Amino acid sequence: MSDRQDVIKVIGWVVTVVAFLAIAWLVARVGILAPDGPQPKPIPIDTTCASSWPAGDDTLAELFRSQMSDVLVGGAGTVSRLLTDDTDGSQHQRFILELASGQTLMMIHNIDLAPRLNGLKLGDDVAFCGEYLYSDLGGSIHWTHHDPAGKHPAGWLDWQSQRYQ
Repeated sequence: MSDRQDVIKVIGWVVTVVAFLAIAWLVARVGILAPDGPQPKPIPIDTTCASSWPAGDDTLAELFRSQMSDVLVGGAGTVSRLLTDDTDGSQHQRFILELASGQTLMMIHNIDLAPRLNGLKLGDDVAFCGEYLYSDLGGSIHWTHHDPAGKHPAGWLDWQSQRYQ
């Protein structure tokens, strides 16, 4: 490759990154992709999880469409699949929730820091508040527990009239 081609390639990358950042800023600050009328919005990460309830399926669908991550949200769904625990590092109970919209979310619940949902079964309803992470399968929710260091908002799972955090 010539020096000229290298410079053109670098300029292309810079333009792409700047355009992406500008679009992300507009979406976050101005809400240019939001439909008309009042819509639930994810809350800033430095607020309490309880105030984000409920974010709702529309917000979770928008996070999925825009491939955003690290957004504190709340919602509810029905257990559609039980997964094995993740035992690599911190222990996590994992299961799939299906939202009313049909979107699925993998719940990643740290059972080193919060109680396990013992007896959870297919068809159970679970409400949640935690941090959304994008994946091409619908996304996942983690931080469904307190932060012992007190630096992250506390999340939770509600199941059978009991809060797990």
